[in-house]
Amino acid sequence: MLSASVAINDGDFTKTTYNLIKEERYGEAIRILHGIPESNLTRAGLSLLAYCYYYTQDFNNAATYYEQLVQMFPNNTDYKLYYAQSLHQACMYIDAYKITEEITNSEYKLKVKKIQSAIKYGEEDFTTSREIIESFLNEDADSDINIGCILFQEGYYEEALNKFLICLQNTGFKPYISYNIALCYYKLKEYGLALKNCADIIERGIKDHPELGVGMQTEGIEVRSVGNTLTLHETALTEAFNLKAAIEYQLKNLDAAREALTDMPPRAEHELDAVTLHNQALMNFDQNPTEGFEKLQFLIQQNPFPPETFANLLLLLCQHELYDLAADVLAENAHLTYKYLTSYLYDFLDAVITRQTSPPDAYQKLDDLANRHTETLRKLTKQVQEYRNHNNTEMVKKTVFEYEECLERYIPVLMVQAKIYWELENYGQVEKIFRKSVEFCNDNDVWRLNVAHVLFMQENKFKEATGFYEPIVKKYMNDLLSVSAVVLANLCVSYIMTSQNEEAEELMRKVEKEEDQLIAEDPEVKCFHLCIINLVIGTLYCSKGNYEFGISRIIKSLEPFTKKLGTDTWYYTKRCFLSMIENLSKHMIVLKDTILQECITFLENCEMHGKNVKTIEYSPFSEEANQISGKQTVTYEARALKCILLKLQNY
Repeated sequence: MLSASVAINDGDFTKTTYNLIKEERYGEAIRILHGIPESNLTRAGLSLLAYCYYYTQDFNNAATYYEQLVQMFPNNTDYKLYYAQSLHQACMYIDAYKITEEITNSEYKLKVKKIQSAIKYGEEDFTTSREIIESFLNEDADSDINIGCILFQEGYYEEALNKFLICLQNTGFKPYISYNIALCYYKLKEYGLALKNCADIIERGIKDHPELGVGMQTEGIEVRSVGNTLTLHETALTEAFNLKAAIEYQLKNLDAAREALTDMPPRAEHELDAVTLHNQALMNFDQNPTEGFEKLQFLIQQNPFPPETFANLLLLLCQHELYDLAADVLAENAHLTYKYLTSYLYDFLDAVITRQTSPPDAYQKLDDLANRHTETLRKLTKQVQEYRNHNNTEMVKKTVFEYEECLERYIPVLMVQAKIYWELENYGQVEKIFRKSVEFCNDNDVWRLNVAHVLFMQENKFKEATGFYEPIVKKYMNDLLSVSAVVLANLCVSYIMTSQNEEAEELMRKVEKEEDQLIAEDPEVKCFHLCIINLVIGTLYCSKGNYEFGISRIIKSLEPFTKKLGTDTWYYTKRCFLSMIENLSKHMIVLKDTILQECITFLENCEMHGKNVKTIEYSPFSEEANQISGKQTVTYEARALKCILLKLQNY
């Protein structure tokens, strides 16, 4: 650990300055020290500046000042050691290693070897790092922890976990060891045990350090930044909250994930570490995609950054159909491509981007990728059976884990393949693609849901679609609002089309009950589930020519307008109105005057409440996003539809 004791007896510094450092208020100490002309700074001043910069994680500045101290006092081994530490933390590994080789004092042999091992670890030369650690295995109590870290980086999570558990048993509770254990459980997908270890770290941190303000941001209490202090580092609170957020994100508990990030000790944005910035970008992406992209783009320009950043940036660009930008990022960061993308992910992204210019080429690339995965899945299935026959429980567990990981990679490939034909409305071909994968994906909810959509769109397989929708919906019968509204709507339509009207009505009653309960708890909340179900049912009847019932259902679905009128709901509403107007103008249907008057009254209400409701949602990154005119509002379009209806009524 770096030492600041050299400043205690130096007359150039007041007691206040030293007390700031004791209280870990390094930023304030740096400001006071910088108030002294650099030419007047003594050895003690330079030492304190270097020390403060190190513990505010500004390792480049720390290295600069330690370099000056080494030049001024070339025989001081401590300064060389601290200089090497700063260079290592700044990821300047080659320079750091050179400095350690200059330290010949035998008393520092163990410290030098530990830094050299850490440098090789940072360079991802795990073999050399392990060799150095093993050379002083019996001299250092941290050797087992360091070996565990190397095992973790090499992907041996269970072996690493065993090392950390032994260390925790021998040393008692240590936050950083508990964090390493939680991280191993996370990689092994044992999320419950990972969360338990995170909870232990957080509980201990709150108890021992109430001054760190855990949870105060979430509660809306204004607190000042606690900074990147040594205390914060030793509690491992930042790491624990980030891991907790990652687990909740994996479990699709987005609110809990965001809460974990706001619960961590408060820091200013410029003080945030790379992992926190990455997680903030990812978990708040739906709410603020522009800021999310900015943070991820910023991170890949830093050294180091979380390994997942580059892949997540590319995947999110593709998800938002910004394929040209994704291609540019790939081309401009070739050095990151080879380091941070697996061959699978690179091939997958290449196919997704190619789909925009050449769907046949993209399909072929995806097909090759899918075939490789199906071969692996069959091979793993066979291995699992063999291990079960020999009662090899350990290998069964390991192979099942590999199978699940392979399946997770296979599903996205399959979905992009299917999307190529889906966009061509060739639903029969999409169904064939899904049928080829039934042996592996039959129990996967994503696969089952997409099969249900394909069957539904063919309009003659509603019974089969019901068989796929029902099991998914029944899993959430006590929380129907967590199910996509379109899924519930499609299931209701499937019930109606197969003469199961009672089941459709029962499902709608349950949705209505849940919405009423939610509104009672929070009157300001907007609920669209029942509205969308009614819109889809109304659209179904309109498509069958029963406009009287269909339009009345749509009108009912948007009440009250303040809660139900939105960009998406208006889109489905105007489609049905335009279809009705077209058929009226062609004299293909006749409607009662009362129905037409009801439609006009409805459009007047939409006109009244739709002044601030956009009719077009552009991507936040498109040029058109800031060019929406007054004509692109519900008020304008409702007025136009009303005008046409009045003309037809008077015709």
